[in-house]
Amino acid sequence: MNITDRHQFILQQLQEKGKVDIQELSDALQVSGVTIRKDLKLLEEKKLLYRTKGGGSTQNPYTIEKPINEKEFIKTEEKKKIAKAAVDLIGMNDSIILGSGTTVFELTHLIHPSKHLTVITPALKVALELCNRPFVDVLQIGGLIHPSSSSAAGSFAERLLDDISCGMMFVGVDGIDPEFGLSITNLAEASLIMKMIHLAQTVVVMADSSKFDRRGIGRICSLEQVDYIITDKLVSPDTVKMVTERGVKVIIAE
Repeated sequence: MNITDRHQFILQQLQEKGKVDIQELSDALQVSGVTIRKDLKLLEEKKLLYRTKGGGSTQNPYTIEKPINEKEFIKTEEKKKIAKAAVDLIGMNDSIILGSGTTVFELTHLIHPSKHLTVITPALKVALELCNRPFVDVLQIGGLIHPSSSSAAGSFAERLLDDISCGMMFVGVDGIDPEFGLSITNLAEASLIMKMIHLAQTVVVMADSSKFDRRGIGRICSLEQVDYIITDKLVSPDTVKMVTERGVKVIIAE
């Protein structure tokens, strides 16, 4: 076989199997492993395959697959309704904080301001969604990025907030309990969220009804520190009464 025939054979094997092995190609084509490595190098230069350890593949071996976030598929309709109710609260604020979490991320799809708006966020996903949006400036809070949330946390992130004030904060939680307060399951992010709550003039919690009467491991604030809770219509009347008695306005997203 000449070089053209070898390349056609290699590409055919790739199409059928998705990957090729140097030793197997060497045996099939009756050429040395050195020759096969040169063939794979030429095919990679033509962007026809990716070289891997011991062979080649149609998939880039350096691409890291993002782990599936199961929360993205839970109560999706409720989250969209909560986001729709939340966007109306932005009003005339010229700066807002958006936390991490799937419910808050739904809000990013609806933010299309007609005047300048600064969005402060530790969440990479939020920043990427909004960074090219007209009239939106994004202040990305840096720091150690946690894989579970793709969001920054830690002392570096907190120091960035030392000289900042903000009109309104939108935050998602994993638990709302009358005694324990509001909490999340990601303990690493709790301290940063607490600091963001203190610098916001108005705090809006976005949480579906399943989050009530639950506790996450990391407490972020008491109910009295919250101005609004936006939730879905499945929340019980007794729960709404309990929350409103603490001075929190409850918005039921329809």
